[in-house]
Amino acid sequence: MKQEYGASQIQVLEGLEPVRKRPGMYIGSTGPRGLHHLVYEIVDNSIDEALQGYCTEIYVSINQDGSILVRDNGRGIPVEVHPQTGKSTLETVLTVLHAGGKFGGGGYKVSGGLHGVGVSVVNALSEWLVAEISRDGKLYRQTYEKGVATSELNAVGTSSHTGTCISFMPDATIFDEIDFKYETLEHRLRELAFLNKGIKIILEDKREGKEKIKEFHYLGGLVEYIKYLNKSRTGIHEDIVYIDKKVDDYMVELAMQYTDGYTENIYSFANNINTHEGGSHLSGFKAALTKTLNDYARRNKVIKDNEPNLLGEDIREGLTAVVSVKLPEPQFEGQTKTKLGNTEMRGIVDSITVEELGAFLEENPTTAKIIVDKALRAQRAREAAKRARELTRRKSVLESTALPGKLADCAEKDPAKSEVFLVEGDSAGGSAKQGRDRHTQAILPLRGKILNVEKSRLDKILSSDEIKNMITAFGCGIGNDFDLEKARYHKIVIMTDADVDGAHIRTLLLTFFFRYMRPLIENGYVYAAQPPLYKVKKQKKEYYVYSDKELASLLESIGRTGVELQRYKGLGEMNAEQLWDTTMNPETRTLLQVNIEDAAMADEVFSMLMGDKVAPRKEFIETNAKYVKNLDI
Repeated sequence: MKQEYGASQIQVLEGLEPVRKRPGMYIGSTGPRGLHHLVYEIVDNSIDEALQGYCTEIYVSINQDGSILVRDNGRGIPVEVHPQTGKSTLETVLTVLHAGGKFGGGGYKVSGGLHGVGVSVVNALSEWLVAEISRDGKLYRQTYEKGVATSELNAVGTSSHTGTCISFMPDATIFDEIDFKYETLEHRLRELAFLNKGIKIILEDKREGKEKIKEFHYLGGLVEYIKYLNKSRTGIHEDIVYIDKKVDDYMVELAMQYTDGYTENIYSFANNINTHEGGSHLSGFKAALTKTLNDYARRNKVIKDNEPNLLGEDIREGLTAVVSVKLPEPQFEGQTKTKLGNTEMRGIVDSITVEELGAFLEENPTTAKIIVDKALRAQRAREAAKRARELTRRKSVLESTALPGKLADCAEKDPAKSEVFLVEGDSAGGSAKQGRDRHTQAILPLRGKILNVEKSRLDKILSSDEIKNMITAFGCGIGNDFDLEKARYHKIVIMTDADVDGAHIRTLLLTFFFRYMRPLIENGYVYAAQPPLYKVKKQKKEYYVYSDKELASLLESIGRTGVELQRYKGLGEMNAEQLWDTTMNPETRTLLQVNIEDAAMADEVFSMLMGDKVAPRKEFIETNAKYVKNLDI
């Protein structure tokens, strides 16, 4: 029988139904990222009030039952009947997609929030939501369940102040797990406090056993942000360059300081959104920085007429900078919608930076000299690195094979089906070579700890044999020459011992990938193998367990008598067959994919763990010691 296709087959989703049907389209995912996004959507509304000068304080709490409360002292969402919907403005904002002060009509000239979907999406995806509005001397209250009002909007008392208070519990049938991470919220709220100087944001955790409270309040704005970002680095000049200018409705704020490190760390924001993929504002800043420093160096005869200009990469070595713009009608592009597309922003940022930075350099000749000298040293190192690279390339052409001798390659030529294991130590490397599937698995043994790239320049990095072996084996280049298309393996698996040294080697490798081959991590090519901690034998049965918790549970079920227990100190203790069964066999192994949820946070952690400053590292260890899963004493 033919299926009839008519009006009855066309499904019309009413109100907030499409959000509940396809939550990922609105908040990105139903995992931790989407869950925390709910909080940001509500906080963004409070920040918009602050941008207009109506709100000075935002309070966020994770309540005892795991729900969230966000309260501000802004004007309070209007409660009068909305002319288009016939409902109160509050109910309109909470139940109609794309309703709010951001869509023209003079509500907000500049507003944050990436999609403008706002509080209605939070309402749709919550088991319950309570809105309390203080306005016109009264306190109004309305309740909702799964996006539908369960009460009228009623005045329930009087109020001597104004503001909005939203409490909600995400819907457990939609999210994988309702577990708000204090650290995740803390990172974003601190960032918002830096980006909106003067605003006070308080975050409190009221859950039993997790109680804590922090206040973020930065009158210095981006200057304090730079100090915070550089707390694990050493600045080479005291004064932080700070620019804060408004052109019509466009605001440009930026701060920068050079450190004695070798990597550039530039963060860009548009309307408080972290533009990971850059955009017109970042291009404008980079172009202006390169032009201004070259002009200054030539004017002061530091670069002679017959000498080449400094390149952008020379000038940005060791630079920490934050560029924050606020503009009406931002256009976001790129794969993750985090690239600013407004072309006018490039010219605005460029001209402001040229003018203000030029003036700063003239007024601060000592700092200017330090910055130019740093860039000249970077230029010399870049030329040395280029010679080292050319030498490596020439060698590889003369040799019969360009691949390192230690690499046991796989037969498969399709990178998507190939994987390489970076194995600590020669004995484990031997077992891995014997136990692997030679068709798809390559083995590259690493001898000892690789160079800490956080403390080294590229020319020194390129002289390290272990690093050269990896660069050659992967085939995709390094730094500015990196080309993901040329990667010879789409799975790079770090396989180290389950002890402190193994963890250190893994961190050194991740630091190298993060600093010089970041697209490998961003595209999900990097993994950490999970070798077992114990082998348990009872009668003739063998079990492999991967954590103490798993061990306790196994012993509970098989009984503790007559059990032989072996604690693996290293991969070398396993024979080829055991290594294959536990750690390398795609059917049975556990691999952890390494990803960067937030590049700024990752950068902060790598600088702290691998940099020169001891105090921030000590503080980090003391704070996080209680979360350590396994530690060999």
